[in-house]
Amino acid sequence: MNDASPGAPPRGAHWGPPGQGRAPAAPAGPALDEHAAQHTRPVPTAPGAPAGGDQDDHDRGAARPSGPPVRDEMPQEPMPPEPAEPQGRSQRKRQERQRKQAGRDLRAAIGVGVGLGAVIVASLFVQKAVFVGVIAIAVVVGLWELTSRLRECKGLRAPLVPLAAGGVAMVVAGYVRGAEGAWVATALTALAVLVWRMAEPPEGYLKDVTAGVFAALYVPFLATFVALMLAADDGPQRVLTFLLLTVVSDTGAYAVGWRFGRHKLAPRISPGKTREGLFGAIAFAMAAGALCMGFLVEGGAWWQGLLLGLAVAVSATLGDLGESMIKRDLGIKDMGTLLPGHGGIMDRLDSLLPTAPVVWLLLVVFVGAG
Repeated sequence: MNDASPGAPPRGAHWGPPGQGRAPAAPAGPALDEHAAQHTRPVPTAPGAPAGGDQDDHDRGAARPSGPPVRDEMPQEPMPPEPAEPQGRSQRKRQERQRKQAGRDLRAAIGVGVGLGAVIVASLFVQKAVFVGVIAIAVVVGLWELTSRLRECKGLRAPLVPLAAGGVAMVVAGYVRGAEGAWVATALTALAVLVWRMAEPPEGYLKDVTAGVFAALYVPFLATFVALMLAADDGPQRVLTFLLLTVVSDTGAYAVGWRFGRHKLAPRISPGKTREGLFGAIAFAMAAGALCMGFLVEGGAWWQGLLLGLAVAVSATLGDLGESMIKRDLGIKDMGTLLPGHGGIMDRLDSLLPTAPVVWLLLVVFVGAG
């Protein structure tokens, strides 16, 4: 629209009270009349600007805004300080950072761990047969998690039905018939896997049965050594020693490694494990072993407990690294999500399974089969 249209005020006229609306531009021709000059407030010139700046603006057709002086000439008010973060929110954020640094939800992990420990100890000292059932349930769930991940990530169809039935039979046979019964049940389980897989097409048969036999040896066969320990006269004390040493070893590795860990133990396998954590596991497990062999196991000596604790710390660490290798090959973080803060059953059995035969053998050497 043409600014000079009929009825429009002349260019440069005042539109309202001083400081409001659009500021007039300096006229290019004669000076304004006296009335207009009284209502016109010149815009200060910024330091260093050339004289006649208003005239230049008018010549370019730009209107300089009215109101207070330019920004450089205004007094700068200090910014108000940001309100302090509430203490409760700050504490929650700090706890959240600690949980993230630890890699797990510590509150959930501790709660689940205490609950599992209570169930295990109660079943262990109430009746041996009840604890055999606990072992069998853990074996079946562990096999389900392992075979499911193998199928999802690698396409390996390890048959769960013969593995679960054979796994329960291996645990029961080990408790009732000893080592010979466990070996026979293991062989029959492997044979059942071979036969069961024959009902499907032959493509991938060798890979599937290999995965099945591996699962049978990794989960139920190693768990059978817990049943062998339980079968002794002081079986509950032996199993409790085995569980305590493994848990203490893991706790020592975590606590020392999280606080003092600087040198990676096996960065390509498990970046979170450190050499300092391994030393912590050894120290904690040896101390616990001396106490357990002196007060729990009949005929045990404190120095035997030191050796037992050292062996447990090493086997538990290797077992943890072994499952980390499996999970890295599968491209997963946890074997399952059954236990909040822990992952799956297999994520808790990773250090227990390879430690069971070590503890069973050393107890037989130190104090006999019972």
